[in-house]
Amino acid sequence: MAGWSHLAGRFFRALRPGGPGAADLAWVRAVLEPPELGLWERLPAHDQRHTVDVARKVESLLAGSPHAGDPRWPAAALLHDVGKLASGLSVYGRVVATLVGMMGGWRLSAWEEFRGFRRRISQYLRHAEIGADMIRMAGGREEVAAWAFAHHDRSRLDTEIFPASVVAALVESDAD
Repeated sequence: MAGWSHLAGRFFRALRPGGPGAADLAWVRAVLEPPELGLWERLPAHDQRHTVDVARKVESLLAGSPHAGDPRWPAAALLHDVGKLASGLSVYGRVVATLVGMMGGWRLSAWEEFRGFRRRISQYLRHAEIGADMIRMAGGREEVAAWAFAHHDRSRLDTEIFPASVVAALVESDAD
């Protein structure tokens, strides 16, 4: 789980209005395949900015490596949090969901059976699985879906798909 300073930074950056700039939007359109772009465009502006930052860092870290220029890896970064859409939570609701998730010990899986805010918290905390499913159902690339599924739990990572240097770049890029 991310540290408090990381979470506080993400919260305050999420409060800033506006999405990515025109150059970043053009770059995203070049990296994502049409069904993936459709999902990314549904993200709130603050998530779009975050994922662009992460994807640009991935691209930078992979520069000069055998994996440079492969659009699958920045695409994985661009869609790693797409499952958060399912919860429909605001920035403040996400804070509550994150705190509930950090408390642990709760039978959060049972919350999926409820309606309303408890269900939305459960969906937010399960955004990795939900996002992977959304990407696959939209017709996105398997590598992109697999990273969405594994980005919080590396034990879920398919090491046949992801070279170690790509995983390192993806993890480091989302640490800020």
